[in-house]
Amino acid sequence: MPPRTCPCGLPAPYRDCCGRFHRGEAAPATAEQLMRSRFSAFGVGDEAYLLRTWHPSARPPRLDLDRRVRWVRLEVLESTGGSVVHTEGTVRFRAHYLERGKPGEMEEHSRFVRLDGRWVYAGALNG
Repeated sequence: MPPRTCPCGLPAPYRDCCGRFHRGEAAPATAEQLMRSRFSAFGVGDEAYLLRTWHPSARPPRLDLDRRVRWVRLEVLESTGGSVVHTEGTVRFRAHYLERGKPGEMEEHSRFVRLDGRWVYAGALNG
């Protein structure tokens, strides 16, 4: 059963926020929306959405999400470009998780590009 509140951190129900992207009813309009929807996909275990929104040049052949990791909170730290008028953008974020009940976090500066009019994850930036 999907969560009631969206895992991405915005104050909206999952079904109306990232759930609509996961179901294919809409596409994220900005790089940050895509990044948030990908975080939510990790949270709900939607491997197909993660693969679908990964740039083909960097996409792994498959994903095996670790079910012992529960993604619990997202902080967007910074974003550049990535609006409805851009073709590239970056989002730096901190993702909080629980692994076997122990809290952890990871930080990434991600790059996003438009491919055929849709935002896709192009990988992590160095530094």
